Amino acid sequence: MWKRIVIVGLVAQFALLCAPAELNLTDLSGKKVHLKDYRGKIVVLNFWATWCGPCKEEMPMFVAVEKEWAAKGIVFIGASLDNRASQKNIPDFVKTFQIDFPIWKGATGDDLARLAMGEAVPCTAFLDEDGKIFSRVQGEIKKQELLERLEWITSDRKAPAPKALLRNM
Repeated sequence: MWKRIVIVGLVAQFALLCAPAELNLTDLSGKKVHLKDYRGKIVVLNFWATWCGPCKEEMPMFVAVEKEWAAKGIVFIGASLDNRASQKNIPDFVKTFQIDFPIWKGATGDDLARLAMGEAVPCTAFLDEDGKIFSRVQGEIKKQELLERLEWITSDRKAPAPKALLRNM
């Protein structure tokens, strides 16, 4: 009986990891946005919050790298985990860091759990053209880790894939 429960649990977990990622939030104007609308594109999905120190440390790197890689068809999206009280700080955060890529609000710990991202911010998911997460970085990402994933996903993918999970905590 226990073996069956374990096997069913492992199959369910594998199905979650192989299924396209789903996320439904709102943009800064209040319009509903859906991650599924980006299928066919490679997406870097960064979860952050205005009150998060490491998020503030890594954001300038995301802004700089996005400027180079957007021309190569890579889509960067910032998903804020700010709650209703701190969401008022998002526009100043965007302005301070001169963020040009889409910023979504309303992300929660439940969204992180559903995408197997862990419980802390920042964290970053890398999605292929099918909307499947091929790599996750929990904690502040280093520029080399970001570039390694972007270079691999935009290559012929014959080289070994980057680690599926990095924990920088």
